[in-house]
Amino acid sequence: MKIINKKKEAIEELKRISTRTNSENNNKISKIVEEIIQDVKISGDIAVEKYTKKFDGFDPNPMQVSADQIKNAWDEIDNNLKQSLVVAHERIQKFHEKEIPQSFTIKGEYGDIVQRRWRPVKNAGIYIPGGRAAYPSTVLMNAIPAKVAGVEDIIMVSPGNKEGEINKTVLAAAHLSGINKVFRIGGAQAIGALAFGTNQINKVDVISGPGNIYVTTAKKLIYGSTGIDSLAGPSEILIIADETAQSTHIASDLLAQAEHDPLASSILLTTSKNQAKEVLEELYKKNR
Repeated sequence: MKIINKKKEAIEELKRISTRTNSENNNKISKIVEEIIQDVKISGDIAVEKYTKKFDGFDPNPMQVSADQIKNAWDEIDNNLKQSLVVAHERIQKFHEKEIPQSFTIKGEYGDIVQRRWRPVKNAGIYIPGGRAAYPSTVLMNAIPAKVAGVEDIIMVSPGNKEGEINKTVLAAAHLSGINKVFRIGGAQAIGALAFGTNQINKVDVISGPGNIYVTTAKKLIYGSTGIDSLAGPSEILIIADETAQSTHIASDLLAQAEHDPLASSILLTTSKNQAKEVLEELYKKNR
């Protein structure tokens, strides 16, 4: 993060931000992802293992995280964190319970019947980003709506770190959400595995959850054979503030989007030099 106070430099920076996902780069990524998807479709687990070693730097075997590891992660996190996750779980569940659509039947006077019936998909895959950061909230926000809807089988995929381990808090959130099928894989290969199935991972009806440009491109390519939630990202936020705004709040909002992806864009426009300096200091404090 840096402070820019010259018009020419600001224009150049905005130009860089607005073209960071140009079509030429997107076409290159699309070709790479298409190759990965096809390879996973044909070779299954062998391809998933190959690309995990290549891009994430670890051997994913065994791919599935054991039930004991998931349970132990919950047992090992501190009580304050547990309570925070429980509160978040309750609030998210309460919200989604309110939006369950209602089925209805209309009977006509001549014996005709018209219905709208809502049924959950049989199984769903949720993608939880990992590696650079941990997103237990993403587990809750993807798993809980599926549970509330009545989805029978939920498979979670999330890339491990260089040692091949998924963040403990992410696994704890999976335990709290009732997820017992967790695979330590990510990227386009994980989307391909969920979309087409492998020996170890069952094919799912729908995939939800955010990811980087490779994950998003993979979701775009498999859409049609498998349902998806949306094509999200890269994250962007623009905050306009004067000297009366709280620097800590601004820094938190900027970081909340910047952490998602190296291509994320977090911008503050302020009329106060002191405000800009204070926010920059807060950013470095929070990022330690």
